[in-house]
Amino acid sequence: MQKRLVVQGRLSDAHLSTLSDLFKVDVLPKTTAWDDPANRPLLAGAHGLIGSGLAITPQLLDAAPQLKVIATISVGYDNIPVDELTKRGIMLCNTPDVLTETTADTGFTLIMTTARRVVELAEWVKAGQWQASVGPAQFGSDVHGKTLGMVGFGRIGQAVARRGALGFGMQVLYSNASPKPALEHELGAQRRDLNELLAEADFVCVTVPLTTETEHLIGAKEFAQMKPSGIFINIARGKVVDEAALINALENGVIQAAGLDVFEQEPLPASSPLPKMPNVVALPHIGSATHETRNAMAQRAVDNIRLALQGERPISLVNEEAYQ
Repeated sequence: MQKRLVVQGRLSDAHLSTLSDLFKVDVLPKTTAWDDPANRPLLAGAHGLIGSGLAITPQLLDAAPQLKVIATISVGYDNIPVDELTKRGIMLCNTPDVLTETTADTGFTLIMTTARRVVELAEWVKAGQWQASVGPAQFGSDVHGKTLGMVGFGRIGQAVARRGALGFGMQVLYSNASPKPALEHELGAQRRDLNELLAEADFVCVTVPLTTETEHLIGAKEFAQMKPSGIFINIARGKVVDEAALINALENGVIQAAGLDVFEQEPLPASSPLPKMPNVVALPHIGSATHETRNAMAQRAVDNIRLALQGERPISLVNEEAYQ
């Protein structure tokens, strides 16, 4: 019997053609939610789901009794109940590795643009306000030689740290991670507890995954521990940070600036003050948003689901127990 897939979101015609050669493929409209009642007949016969931004619920899983694998076109899977999938013998695959360097590029871009006030001063020039030599009112902060504090030191955190240490001579501190002796040797990195890191770092960059333990990991108490000249960078998940506390810290000079690619609510509401603040660089969650990387992520998801439905171990398997 030919296996059936349900696809939602960003797969190219070439990727769809690859899957269609092997499986029966149904593609949902981009505006359709997985749990739309109109999709129930497709879910009922589905052996695999593939897409981005998948919000999976136990009710949806009940509607897909033949489901064997879910392939998300992302690294994060905080909106997918992994334990529930494992209990039902459903494999979950994600796409790590292929977006590490691109996301690290985004993180370091935020470090540079916030420190040197690039967006603010570019707008200043566009507005015709550059009428004499710049003075202290337009000065920014150096990046080279400063201390970079990484909250989280997984693949992406390490890639950001390499850019800082090897490219800009930065001292690297890291917390919320197990000891990394090899990286300490390679980069001169030093492990600190979170409180120490916040107090010592000139730049605090968050790369931890979102879990129940890391939700609102950074709040008013943590911002108060940073230097007044400190710059805060978030390329992890918006809910890792208490956004109201961040806004307060920026408005009251508790910290100098913030560079943000993620937010508690996305898209960012028009009512949010963050994009209007001169000391904030706010991006629309573009961490992996390059043609090359998004294509590589989709290809990894396609490879994962193909292998899983052919009885082989996927490349990027989150819940090993489901495969075993």
